[in-house]
Amino acid sequence: MPMETSAFKNAMKQFDAAARFMNLTEDQIVMIKEPRRVTVVKLPVRMDDGRIEMFKGYRVQHNVARGPAKGGIRFHPDVTVDEVKALAFWMTYKCAVVNIPMGGGKGGVVVEPSLLSPGELERLARRYFAELMDVFGPDRDVPAPDINTNPQIMAWMMDTYAMHHKDFVPAVITGKPLELGGSLGRMSATAQGMVFCVREAAEKLNIDLKTASVALQGFGNAGSFAVKLLREDGCKIVAISDISGGYYNRGQGISVNEAIDYVREHKSLKNFDKHTDVKKYKDPMQLLEEEVDILIPATLENQITEDNAERVRPRVIAECANGPCTVEADAILEKNNVFIIPDILCNAGGVTVSYLEWVQNRMGYYWEADRVQQDLHRIMVKAFEDVYQTSLRHKVNMRIAAFIIGIERVTRAAEMRGLYT
Repeated sequence: MPMETSAFKNAMKQFDAAARFMNLTEDQIVMIKEPRRVTVVKLPVRMDDGRIEMFKGYRVQHNVARGPAKGGIRFHPDVTVDEVKALAFWMTYKCAVVNIPMGGGKGGVVVEPSLLSPGELERLARRYFAELMDVFGPDRDVPAPDINTNPQIMAWMMDTYAMHHKDFVPAVITGKPLELGGSLGRMSATAQGMVFCVREAAEKLNIDLKTASVALQGFGNAGSFAVKLLREDGCKIVAISDISGGYYNRGQGISVNEAIDYVREHKSLKNFDKHTDVKKYKDPMQLLEEEVDILIPATLENQITEDNAERVRPRVIAECANGPCTVEADAILEKNNVFIIPDILCNAGGVTVSYLEWVQNRMGYYWEADRVQQDLHRIMVKAFEDVYQTSLRHKVNMRIAAFIIGIERVTRAAEMRGLYT
């Protein structure tokens, strides 16, 4: 297992690494580094058996200089305020890198949602949104789905807000069902944005995607869409994993469609090796050390650390997850000429299409899938090129280059707004 590392401390180290190239003043750093608001709530929920169970919830707004806070809500037993602060920080700079007019937020509830009935899950979702009614709003803080949350949960949350305000306000949340103002292309957006970045990186590095090999850690929504799209580009998917373990076939590769169908039926990849021609790793972390052209971490933070980075040697790491590499790992990977497409660029497709959904909600006018795809492609390709050229100009890696762009944009916005006293 990876070394226990504070996600927020790692995020602060990433900021500091970029700030060293920028000669920021102390005042500038104070304005944009730390979160502006951290809210902790206790959520009493009536369970099906009549007892009351208390859950803990969080919402962090990191920075709103460029627009309302934007970021998902995750339901997971390991959610901590440290993690949520880090995720909100990354969202600020993710929005800035792709240049959408929003800031950084993130939320979470400490819960194992698989242990709740549908009714208990709905009551928990509604209670969370009701407790934070003063935080959320289409011009204040616009959440979205994240780990273990989905369009149905977003619908319950939107309805809770609507009931309190006696109005239909779809722009208060994104990632909704299409019937309630969701956007076409949202489900695959994180993966599609990542694939646009991988294509750009492959062109820069002279990698032929028709013969490239891929390993994916995390066969959830984003991960499964990602390898499906890369398989359509010709890539061979040699390894995949989820909570049940890691599975590989280095020779023929893994049938992505077969894996997706298996998960649809069985809810996970558990026993996938008993149903098809794949083998199972004794330690699923071995997947990260596969000799592949492209490695996609698509699970949680801190998967590649100084403990295992020396053995992680793909040509490209496409960070579909938030914060999968520590700062110490970055230094080792850079020394070994691993090209990293950083999370605040690589997985920004999700927040980009969330922004497009918010825009459609505000207009009350909805676009065809082709229009959404064209906008996502334009935004992601431009952002990649901006970061790549910045990395060449400053002679830094892609992560530092992405933060340089993001920090510059957030700093300018904060300074132009000034300080209200």
